[in-house]
Amino acid sequence: MEATKKVLPKPSWLKIKPPGGEKYTNIKQLSKELNIATVCQEARCPNMAECWGGGTATFMLMGEVCTRGCRFCSVKTGNPKGVLDHDEPRKLGVAISKMGLEYVVLTSVDRDDLEDEGSGHFAESVRELKKLSPHILVEVLTPDFHGRTELIKKLVDAKPDVFAHNVETVERLTKRVRDPRAGYRLSLDVLAQVKEIDPTRYTKTSIMLGLGETDEEVMQTLKDLREVDCDVVTFGQYLQPTKLKLKVEEYVTPEKFQWWQETAEAMGFLYVASGPLVRSSYKAGEFFMTGIINKNKQQQENQPEVRV
Repeated sequence: MEATKKVLPKPSWLKIKPPGGEKYTNIKQLSKELNIATVCQEARCPNMAECWGGGTATFMLMGEVCTRGCRFCSVKTGNPKGVLDHDEPRKLGVAISKMGLEYVVLTSVDRDDLEDEGSGHFAESVRELKKLSPHILVEVLTPDFHGRTELIKKLVDAKPDVFAHNVETVERLTKRVRDPRAGYRLSLDVLAQVKEIDPTRYTKTSIMLGLGETDEEVMQTLKDLREVDCDVVTFGQYLQPTKLKLKVEEYVTPEKFQWWQETAEAMGFLYVASGPLVRSSYKAGEFFMTGIINKNKQQQENQPEVRV
């Protein structure tokens, strides 16, 4: 029945300007010369020029074949059969050191075919980046690693500045939207474990809107995230990547996204990014770190003066 549904017309607020600018051009050229894949390009992200111009980019680790098949994602599904470029962390570190970036997001396909599900490769990539570009802030956007504590700890111990893992949608829609091996409660457990292992790590997640969720369900998701002390949440519009994937149930208005931002901020999230074109790593450096800096400044200003 779903295939016969009428396709909703795309609203005007989802139209974007073509990418451009000197920094965008330089990163694009270097990516091509150094043969490294950015998620920004692979996913045709609408915010690519804006993020690159602000010194932020997202890179994909461990190939382009995912061992899972989520119904919202167009990444290839298959079995990589353990194939892994063990020199990728070093090559990526060298490449990024030449790009003049300030904030890097490392993500990956799911690699259930590997014994450690790619956690060690992730950790080594973080260490290489920190070694070659000490000034760069590193966010990791990870699979769930089946919730295995030893794998999550391996990556936390590499000390990424932000540990992100996406719940993607509300609990009721999880089985319909995500691969059967993923789970809403499992994702919450991953975020909880990061804080248990190292309370100083910032945690982050993302929610797609427009899949048929209700306001009550989104509110419950936010409450569940605060229960596991998640620091940052982003809201974005789900967009159907191909005709074979889930259709858009609703185009959420910019005003509603603003309402969700204000609602989440009032619930105590450290930072919230919410808008139709926001993605999980959208302007990660500017949105997240500027939010933290401003909040810290405000706290310092509000502290009573100490007289000696």
